[in-house]
This record gives sequence, structure tokens and C-alpha cells, in this order.
Amino acid sequence: MEYTDFETFMKLDIRVGEIIEAEIYKEARKPAYLLQVDFGKEIGIRKCSAQITEQYRVEELVGKQVMGVVNFPPKQIGKIRSEALVLGVYNKEGVILISPDKKAEKGDRLG
Repeated sequence: MEYTDFETFMKLDIRVGEIIEAEIYKEARKPAYLLQVDFGKEIGIRKCSAQITEQYRVEELVGKQVMGVVNFPPKQIGKIRSEALVLGVYNKEGVILISPDKKAEKGDRLG
């Protein structure tokens, strides 16, 4: 394990977002969804790709709150430009999204 310091961690801008649109990313090499996530007025709506197909169906994602990193530079992933990274944990059944355990405001910052 490599250690880091608190100042480095605080450079990450991790916000609460709400998935407002989800669809199957047909062109992806590995099964994935295309998500549009609303991170509130300050950040806005960001697109991203997420390999979460083992644990989630498209229809259950819309309206779900998630945590996401919003200050990584955009990255081209196949035909889409990913503008955020939704956070999750890996387990033997696939990725489980990280979300607040109570309703939070879109754009609320981890801190």
C-alpha cells in the first residue's frame, strides 16, 4: 500500500450527483452504461461511462444519488467524452456504487 497525505486527498473534488439518464453503452469493449449525472448548479450535468452492469439495471439507476469525482480532466472512452468518475467498490458480484445514506443536495461536497 502506498501512503498519501491529507492535502493530496483534498485536491479531489468529490460531489453528490443524481443520475438523470442511463442507457446501455453498446460500443463499449466491456459491458457499461452511459450516464448523465446532475451535480447541481455549480457543476452541472456531466456524462460518464460506468462498468456497473452486473449489479444494476438501467431502469433502476435514474434518480439514484451517487458520489463522483468532478475535477479529473475529461477522458475519451470510445465514442464518448467522460466528464466525471462515479465512485464504487468492487466485490465478487461487480461494482457497487457509493451513495449518501440519506438524501443530500446535488453538488454537496465530500469533506
